[in-house]
Amino acid sequence: MDDPETIPMIDMAPLLGGTPGAAARVAADIGAACRSTGFFSIAGHGIDPALLASVYGESARFFALPEAEKQALAISRFGDNRGYAGFGSESLDPDKPADAKEAFNIGRDEPPDINHWPALPGFVDVMSRYYAAMRRLSEQLHRAIAIDLALDPDFFARRIDRPQATLRLLHYPPHPGRFDGDRYGAGAHTDYGNVTILSQDMVGGLEVRTRDGRWIAATPVPGTFVCNIGDCLMRWSNDVYVSTPHRVANLSGRERYSVAFFFDPNPDALVACLPTCTDAGRPARYPPILAADYLRERLDATYAHRQKG
Repeated sequence: MDDPETIPMIDMAPLLGGTPGAAARVAADIGAACRSTGFFSIAGHGIDPALLASVYGESARFFALPEAEKQALAISRFGDNRGYAGFGSESLDPDKPADAKEAFNIGRDEPPDINHWPALPGFVDVMSRYYAAMRRLSEQLHRAIAIDLALDPDFFARRIDRPQATLRLLHYPPHPGRFDGDRYGAGAHTDYGNVTILSQDMVGGLEVRTRDGRWIAATPVPGTFVCNIGDCLMRWSNDVYVSTPHRVANLSGRERYSVAFFFDPNPDALVACLPTCTDAGRPARYPPILAADYLRERLDATYAHRQKG
């Protein structure tokens, strides 16, 4: 079922252009979405369409490599969250079979660069430029979030200047055979970090669960991104913002590609209840935790190679 009104569209251009009063207006729109659906789409984001097209081109080149070349870059070989995740290596919904997708993760490449790059000319340059653009956009979103939560606009700045941010290329093959609601491209889950910025091709397949339990399609809109808050920001905001389950079912009969940017705080950022999100009637619901420890806990529960026993 498609309910386009449930996922609001927000124009970022006034905020990014410095229009007087724009920060407060855009922040209010983002805050309203984070309190309701947990999802919103953004237009006017300033990302070069040619750069995004290059990212999709390089992504298709990578996933077309022989399996042996991709497996040589497998996350399971290196023990971190960078590199290739093959089909069946992740279970976002532990109650369902492993996800029917493959992915390639790229982390912050400031020295020392510990990414595991494929031998594809031009790949590193394109991904590095896109990563930098997504990082700047994420910082602007955090500024708006701080304003909405009645914090200093720069509250998050020193907590996200060395982010645990991951650029993730995703490839979903067509669902094999008749879809019976058992195996998904990505099982139902909430994201782990603060903010996710997703570009999706026109194939469709992303579904979002509304607060009343309905699953609706996040229909692709050219030139826009889909954004959602993650569990870390929900925790930081003391559930003022609530993360939303979502999933992917590629029933198109075609290959689906998407590009996600997961923006998590600095490893040593203390995720503790924000002072503006608690009062006598709303005590802190979560104990403080370092962002690195929180992310590690969530990744350990997702990847098959990190399972104990």
